[in-house]
Amino acid sequence: MSHQIKFIMVGGFLGAGKTTTLSRLAKYYSGQGLKVGVVTNDQAADLVDTNALRSQGLNVGEVAGACFCCHFDALMETIEELGSNARPDVILAEPVGSCTDLVATVIQPIKRLFDAEFSIHPYTVLMKPSHGRKILKNDKGSGFSPKAAYILKKQLEEADLILVNRIDELSVEDVDELIQLIGEHFPGTPVLKTSALTGEGFEALTAFLEQEGDFGSKILDIDYDIYAEGEAELGWLNSSVRISSETSFSLDQLLMDVISQLQTSFKAKGVETAHLKTIGLWEGFFGVANLVSNDSQPTLSLSSDCTVNEVDLIVNARVACDPEALAGQVKSVLQNCAKERSANLEFRQTQSFRPGRPVPTHRYAAPQ
Repeated sequence: MSHQIKFIMVGGFLGAGKTTTLSRLAKYYSGQGLKVGVVTNDQAADLVDTNALRSQGLNVGEVAGACFCCHFDALMETIEELGSNARPDVILAEPVGSCTDLVATVIQPIKRLFDAEFSIHPYTVLMKPSHGRKILKNDKGSGFSPKAAYILKKQLEEADLILVNRIDELSVEDVDELIQLIGEHFPGTPVLKTSALTGEGFEALTAFLEQEGDFGSKILDIDYDIYAEGEAELGWLNSSVRISSETSFSLDQLLMDVISQLQTSFKAKGVETAHLKTIGLWEGFFGVANLVSNDSQPTLSLSSDCTVNEVDLIVNARVACDPEALAGQVKSVLQNCAKERSANLEFRQTQSFRPGRPVPTHRYAAPQ
């Protein structure tokens, strides 16, 4: 029998740092001489994560149009396609950041239907400090309704490992408070602290992920009405444009301007950002900027360090507001950023919507 593929899924709320974590894990396993496949997931096409990971030379497949649980067959087909040239040793899977109940609808079906092909490693869920602290403390100022907060809590509840990420942005006291809150809400669940950006704490993470055992067995008691309504409160937008100018401009500055102006616009409208990111791509160069909450600072997570006359820009926005209003705000900011550079703006594709009710392909109410 051919060797089993390690299946490692990394979940967590929108903006928790899943893509940066997967990128670092992919480089770690590749450095060990292993063949790695990455599967990203979104409710729509034109995903910043997929483009960013491919631009780093990784073997990436994308499941678009619905979450893994609702497109389970597409997930398995994508994994198969990633192995069309050579069977991967490791599959790293990144589910949509507004999804939960993934043990019952993704891991358990793999265990039951593809048991011979995969070894299930610990299901890791990233704790997003900015919204996670407020939600676990039951702070009314989290920016999200109780139904959206319900999703974040359920994500953490089904984890084999909770990873407090972004510790490079936090004080020791902040980290200690988060670990204490997790211990109160999810007693018995192992907790590690890392920075996917700097790599701090990653040795402990990779050591934990090497374990084999009965992982992916925490079946949630979940109310799908609350879950669906919580997801539907988020406006979802993916937009791709081309910006071109006769005079060259800094790609990184453009990315930061787009994010900063959108943050200002969202704050003015009183709507909370779950995650906002943009990637600029041109002739082998690329940069990524993002924002993980209204109170956070916009960050250039991957710098291009280049000037361009033309760039393909993709914006992904997940914001607690009406999708049409969100599309209008994004359009206005992109027009303004182009105008500031005396540049032409060509809209290629924009999708804006509220996520539909999750209807899993499979759901197993008891662990295998």
